[in-house]
Amino acid sequence: MRDSTTRRTRAGDGRGADTSGLETALGHAFRERRHLLRALTHSSYAHEESGGPDNEALEFLGDAALGFFVAHVLLQRFPGMDEGGLSKFKAFLVSRPNLAAAARRIDLGAFLRLGKTAEKGQGRTKESLLADALEAVIASVLLDGGEEPARALVWRLFGGQIEGLSREEVEKQDYKTVVQELMQAAGRPTPRYRVVATAGPAHSPTFRVSLLVEGRELARGRGRTKKEAEQRAARMALRVLRRGRRPA
Repeated sequence: MRDSTTRRTRAGDGRGADTSGLETALGHAFRERRHLLRALTHSSYAHEESGGPDNEALEFLGDAALGFFVAHVLLQRFPGMDEGGLSKFKAFLVSRPNLAAAARRIDLGAFLRLGKTAEKGQGRTKESLLADALEAVIASVLLDGGEEPARALVWRLFGGQIEGLSREEVEKQDYKTVVQELMQAAGRPTPRYRVVATAGPAHSPTFRVSLLVEGRELARGRGRTKKEAEQRAARMALRVLRRGRRPA
């Protein structure tokens, strides 16, 4: 495992950083390296070290591009599947845990430019930070090389998963559906989800959602989107239900 000194050297200050290993992993040699460096620049680094642009706007573009490319390839790969199935496949592929896992496979964390605060907070291994950075990197390839290299990168990252997708396996990870089915099997009403708090800037909020059963809270979850927060609340609820506890 690389130590933090090695990682800081590789990530560098942006002027002399060696990103050749990352470009190899991405399958794209950048014509304008500034796109990649911006994608690797966390807001903490921009605020504490450089004063330049961070990768948040690229996350926005990368999120949209990734969703489009994944939806397109799923429609081609599964032309007879209904919308519900395609939506579940897409939600699984672009979920924060899956993006973070893809980022780890290419060792993206080692190349990130982080400020001291994020560095101390183990930012290079944090799921949310890795997922956001991967979206930014996808956007950087799109800006640097256009649509085809970006599509190729998405396939490089997720093609193996797409080829092996099973609706049954993906639905096992749809915690909301599992909770609902457990409730129905027990003769209980359908769970309800309610946003109880919203934090963070308007362009990148964090939602806290409560899962309610018969008006009483069973679990809570937090996420970048309401859907993600709901899934996390449902996952927590499953732990409660499988331990044999009932809502108070």
